Amino acid sequence: MSDPLSIGNEMTQFDRKNRNFYDSLTDDEKKKFSPYIMIRWGSLVGGNADLQAYYVMSCNENLNKHFFDINTTQHKKLQWLLATTVSPGMGTHRHQWLALPKKGPTDKSGKFLRRLFPTLKDDDIALLSSLNTKDDLKQLALAHGMTEKEIKELL
Repeated sequence: MSDPLSIGNEMTQFDRKNRNFYDSLTDDEKKKFSPYIMIRWGSLVGGNADLQAYYVMSCNENLNKHFFDINTTQHKKLQWLLATTVSPGMGTHRHQWLALPKKGPTDKSGKFLRRLFPTLKDDDIALLSSLNTKDDLKQLALAHGMTEKEIKELL
């Protein structure tokens, strides 16, 4: 027998709008069921652009909007029932994992620029980092009143 919590089976039940799926799980399976992971997988499908856009917008509207307002440990069934509203009922689709975005710059120059310009977007920080040399950044730091010691630590 296949694992009911395999992501393939969950997404099949998700697309089929199986409102009884959560109730069919054993107590151990219910403990392991993760609404958050289900949403990450459920929001991204292969296929034409219109279908992809539909799934993203439907997940955002029906699940993501108030996801953390619902206690995920006590109301997993409610979250599953909400998830069954996402699919347009057009058969099953190949779902993909939606990776989390990177959390900002990881290189020294990017971190330095983030410190100077905290309101810039990550893409803008990455662009500035790629366009400026270490000497350019050092001059920028001096212009912002940093000492040689601070600059050496940051860059």
